[in-house]
Amino acid sequence: SPCAFSTAAQQRSTGDECGPEDPSEEPKHSSDCALEHKAIKLEEQVRDLTERYRKALADSENVRRRTQKFVEDAKLFGIQSFCRDLVEVADILEKTAESAAGQAEPSDPNPALKKIYEGLSLLEAKLQSVFAKHGLHKMNPVGGRYDPYEHEIICHVPAEGVQPGTVALVTQDGYKLHGRTIRHALVGVAVEAHE
Repeated sequence: SPCAFSTAAQQRSTGDECGPEDPSEEPKHSSDCALEHKAIKLEEQVRDLTERYRKALADSENVRRRTQKFVEDAKLFGIQSFCRDLVEVADILEKTAESAAGQAEPSDPNPALKKIYEGLSLLEAKLQSVFAKHGLHKMNPVGGRYDPYEHEIICHVPAEGVQPGTVALVTQDGYKLHGRTIRHALVGVAVEAHE
């Protein structure tokens, strides 16, 4: 803003004589101008500091949210390596139950083998319910589209009555923990047969 004492300076340069009250007004105008200038600088500093404060608050809020997300993910997926080990045990249990089922035929008079099969079946069902309780689920990809994020192709099979590109067989079950794949399913994908 233009200062008031600039007009007094112009009057002196043109040779106009100042009256006795003019010298007393000059320091007053110059101090007013200096105060205005200082007030403007302080207002700019206040705006700058306010803007910095808002940015710092936003940054700290972002850091808090990210940290909270990391903690929640750690709670959900902290058991991931343990689950990978347990699904191998589940595979062994399932294969053993299938083997016992093949041996325990209805005509077989061996009741001990039937009881072993029933016990293995109950154990397998309980293990799957514990998995489900903690967010671990077995994938059932047969008949679905091949997804490289969930499946690993180990072979191609001729597409007989199945759309090419769909999963035709599963040799090892895949598992997801809270929607995240922790073990890919080993699958055979249907392809068109070339003659």
